[in-house]
Amino acid sequence: MVFDRSNRNTILFLGPEEVKGLISMEEAIAAIAQGYSEADTHPIGNAPRRRVHSPEGVRVSNFPGGIPGLGVIGSLTRAESVAHDQENQTYPYREHPVYLLWDSKTAKLDGIMMGELFDARTGFSSVMAFRTGATTGVGVKALSRPKSSVFGLLGTGGQAINKILAIDAVRDISMIKVFSRNPDNRRKFCDAMEKIIQKNIVPMETAEETVRGSDVVISATNSNVPTFKGEWLEPGMHVVTVVGSNRALVEGGWLKSGRRENDDETVKRADIICVNHVESIEQEKQAGLYDPMEHGVITPDEIHPLGAILSGTHPGRTSDEQITFHFNNNGTAAADMALAKVVFERAKNEGRGIEIDIPIPGTQ
Repeated sequence: MVFDRSNRNTILFLGPEEVKGLISMEEAIAAIAQGYSEADTHPIGNAPRRRVHSPEGVRVSNFPGGIPGLGVIGSLTRAESVAHDQENQTYPYREHPVYLLWDSKTAKLDGIMMGELFDARTGFSSVMAFRTGATTGVGVKALSRPKSSVFGLLGTGGQAINKILAIDAVRDISMIKVFSRNPDNRRKFCDAMEKIIQKNIVPMETAEETVRGSDVVISATNSNVPTFKGEWLEPGMHVVTVVGSNRALVEGGWLKSGRRENDDETVKRADIICVNHVESIEQEKQAGLYDPMEHGVITPDEIHPLGAILSGTHPGRTSDEQITFHFNNNGTAAADMALAKVVFERAKNEGRGIEIDIPIPGTQ
């Protein structure tokens, strides 16, 4: 059969091998900052994450939205098998994420991407860890004190790897203190990451000594329960957590209460609280902030979108004494489509992927 190509569009398909090694952490932070800033000025272009669950514990997450300045609108969709005990969440199987990229001016489907995006220095670590780490870097750059140099990191998994790349991209590090419950894991992690970024990374014996004396405290775990105490925080600190609870885990019977890495005291002491997407807190009953609101610790008007700080709608930190808290509550397309667009354009320019001809709608 011979196709009439005048009635056809060409889309580019990129598989997991074609998206490797095409974006650095520094580039990711810049792209995500643009995405969230535009999400503040054009909020109808970025929707909260939506999730559905099968009875057997398979979860599909969808992240719709776009960045007008990058000319992209679309979605990220991914699936994973989720398992729980009362303290931790694990993933018996996690599928490649799939990105759909449409032109935000013409509605033409430009491409389909499948696979994890990551910095070539570390390679794949865990699902969406690169995006989450880069978003943490955006928050650290926007809200931590500019001279922050001592970092406390809780966790040594894939999330933690990318947190280190992110803080190294935005701040001059003098020391990173690292704690996880397994002494061997934290020692090996520190040795490996010290070789990658050539900075002083030290394993610690307790979470408390990791937090105290740090300029920035980052919890990057799969914990279902708080990993540090708010009473350990000191004036001027910037605090980051990444676990965004999903109410379906409770409603489906997998957990008795929502997941959270921070306690109420952390929220109470924070002078500035920001999140990636405010609507997600109520929609998913994200325990890190939803529970403190239910307990009367804070009110909804004390929570601000990260994009507002980036766009200047909110002033952000105004004093070196303020404690700032970035609840990196979930990914959104403001981040995912920004990264996807950078990778897609670079892959296209390098001749990667497979071109697929499809009929123009209505011409079949």
